[in-house]
Amino acid sequence: MSDSISTNLNIKAKSQITYDAIVIGSGITGGLAAKELCEKGLKTLVLERGRQVEHVKDYTTAMKHPWEFENRLELTDEDKKNNPIQSLSYNPGSKHFYVNDQEHPYIQHKPYNWIRGYQVGGRSLTWGRQVYRFSDLDFEANLKDGHGVDWPIRYKDLEPWYNYVENFIGVSGCADNIPHLPHGEYLPAMDMNCIEKHLAESVKNNFENRWVISSRVANLTKGYKDRGPCQFRNLCSRGCPYGGYYSSNSASLPAANATGNLTLRPHSIVKEIIYDPKTKKAKGVIIIDELTNETMEFYAKIIFLNASTIATAAILLNSTSTSFPNGLGNSSNQVGKNLMDHHKGIGAMGTHDGYTDKYYEGRRPAGIYIPRFRNLNEQTKHPDFVRGYGYQADGERSEWPDVMKDDDSFGEAFKEKLTTPGPWTMWMGAWGECLPNEENKIWLDADKKDKWGIPIVNINFEHGKNDIAMRKDAQLNAVEMLEKSGFKNIKPFDYMNPGTAIHEMGTARMGKDSKTSVLNEHNQMHDVKNIFITDGSCMASSGCQNPSLTYMALTARACDFAVNELKKNNL
Repeated sequence: MSDSISTNLNIKAKSQITYDAIVIGSGITGGLAAKELCEKGLKTLVLERGRQVEHVKDYTTAMKHPWEFENRLELTDEDKKNNPIQSLSYNPGSKHFYVNDQEHPYIQHKPYNWIRGYQVGGRSLTWGRQVYRFSDLDFEANLKDGHGVDWPIRYKDLEPWYNYVENFIGVSGCADNIPHLPHGEYLPAMDMNCIEKHLAESVKNNFENRWVISSRVANLTKGYKDRGPCQFRNLCSRGCPYGGYYSSNSASLPAANATGNLTLRPHSIVKEIIYDPKTKKAKGVIIIDELTNETMEFYAKIIFLNASTIATAAILLNSTSTSFPNGLGNSSNQVGKNLMDHHKGIGAMGTHDGYTDKYYEGRRPAGIYIPRFRNLNEQTKHPDFVRGYGYQADGERSEWPDVMKDDDSFGEAFKEKLTTPGPWTMWMGAWGECLPNEENKIWLDADKKDKWGIPIVNINFEHGKNDIAMRKDAQLNAVEMLEKSGFKNIKPFDYMNPGTAIHEMGTARMGKDSKTSVLNEHNQMHDVKNIFITDGSCMASSGCQNPSLTYMALTARACDFAVNELKKNNL
């Protein structure tokens, strides 16, 4: 984002301003929606509840060395105490891109870690950048096994938009020809190191229908569209001054700003969306200025609500009226329900005695991926659970903190051990699909409010029997693959912390029937035709793949539809 974008900040706007479009949120999907709408000629207001973050300028820790941090890169006890949720995901280098738990409370009825980043760019600054397409294995799953509602789209509907988005953001990877994990046209993949190649060859020789592939990531292995290339520093969570990975700040918002059609307003907490019963449309939004507490109204012909899954549902539930006493667009009573998040923290790790003459070069910000191999067909059907899981893994040599544990040597022996790489290690963790479940939900507290007077969110979430059975299988298979690949000292692990996948989705799902879903096949609200929702809340099922690429493809598709409908005077 160039410095010139700050000239379009609308800090002292009048209380009533009309735009062609309003986008709520500036993260992965909000930023892309802004780009698409602005490039299609719409005067677009982007409302971000957090502070401004300008590309490069505001990546204040990006170039710091570990010794330049007061506590190196270790979290203090005070950090963990004051931010028990957010500190699970940040370190001192990225802390400023996460909210303060004390300032942004929520109520957990069962443990759920809601990780948030309130700033321009949102979590696009800190995301894991893994990008995998869904296939009809995912889009047909609800219909086939009866969990959730049928998706109103199939892969053929989204394929051109996957192509479009990948071409814009830049993805490095390989054309692996895996039927249920479609590939696109990629930049060169990040090479596997020797131990990862060893695992890939072993899995190929010992198992049918299993693949070990290079991670598909939105990191640029060569210069692309005036961004990158990735410098292999593996400091992505601090913001990348080189534009080496895709974020709203490095790509979509600058593209939107270049059109002259963008107005970006940070510090704008959306309280509710205004509904006009005469037109049966939304006519605007009410915001509270984060800094002044001033209440303002903005108006637009169409609204894209992309505040992130839980926040999006909360805005809808807080937008009550005579027409929608239970929340805007909630005639189905589905807003806030069917919260999903991938279950993770299950797998195994081990060491390997070989390849001691080899090492890896650079800090590659990606590893390897083992796509789903369960319940693909009758031959791979598991008796105890439906759907499946994929593994994210990486191999590396142990470094001095691991080697020196419980070591009391000194002098020459100490120096020798300190500077000698340890054995090769492999870490393999599963990300598994979570089924839609109405009891996993969010709602607004009737009595408790935050410092801006907005009702606090309640979250009730629990992984079910299907998830538990899947996790057992994932751990057993991780151990088996490592064993058959010659690894030793294999240690299974299992720590389940709902929410820490940071893949929350499903609270305003798409569907064919307005009685059981919130959005139609175009991400358009069934009840309010000029509202579109394309963040994770729109998902009808979760798949097991990282979902952000699918959100972005849905966003580009919905923007195209919305603008065409606007031109036809249908909105």
